[in-house]
Amino acid sequence: MLVDQLLPRDLFRNKTVFVTGGGSGINLGVAKNFAALGAHVAICGRTQEKLDAAAVELRAVAAAAGAGARVCAVAADVRDAAALEAAFARSEAELGPMDVLVSGAAGNFLAPAEKLSPNGFKTVIDIDLIGSFNASRGAFAQLQRTRGCLIYISAGMAYMPHAFQAHVGAAKAGIDMLMKNLAIEWGRWGVRANSIVPGPIEGTEGMKRLSDPAQKDRFLDAVPLRRMGTVDDIGQTAVFLASPLASYVTGCVVVCDGGQNLVGSALFNMGAEQMLRAQAKV
Repeated sequence: MLVDQLLPRDLFRNKTVFVTGGGSGINLGVAKNFAALGAHVAICGRTQEKLDAAAVELRAVAAAAGAGARVCAVAADVRDAAALEAAFARSEAELGPMDVLVSGAAGNFLAPAEKLSPNGFKTVIDIDLIGSFNASRGAFAQLQRTRGCLIYISAGMAYMPHAFQAHVGAAKAGIDMLMKNLAIEWGRWGVRANSIVPGPIEGTEGMKRLSDPAQKDRFLDAVPLRRMGTVDDIGQTAVFLASPLASYVTGCVVVCDGGQNLVGSALFNMGAEQMLRAQAKV
């Protein structure tokens, strides 16, 4: 369910939203939810062909919203600050100054720490953390003028350690602290900053890489809401954080994971259910 079924379709009319890593997955889903509410949307990523395909989808959503929203898709690697600044300049020229930056570009893979190469660790830090700084710093001048907001796509590894994810945990923890620092420093200009922590999101590249489809039922036993999340769950959270409904919300890590982070509760519930089943058989 796109967010336009829950909120006015023109909520972000004449506003510009820029999404890094917006060519696919969660970030494209976020971009679609803003487009559905009338926002002009710019996306960047490393592959123009992929971005062009995503732009077709975004234009279809924007057309359905009927708000005259426009789309800009420009290739830029978040590790390259100059390339990002050029992408931001093009977005401003085509769509107007940025009101919302969604920093979502990320890299991930499973790796035991003792086998993780220094280059592999650095690559994830460069994409996730340094890329988020590059995007934030490059977007600042526009966000200062619009009194806009920053939204970072974080991960549960930032505060709840996961095996074989040392590189990602370090990067995402850094992003959340960067977010809090910018919330303090840039609040004087009315710029807000928050992070979203997605849980297990159906159909994403991350779930394909990090989970075993054969173990899905067992996996969901550890999610109190007993379902996978959707990209629209994250998109709607982003819309809330960027909307007037969250005008006094800044410096927050917003968890949208169906309760997956409640590990103690989930493990207890699983054990309690097993005991109740056993008792019912007696």
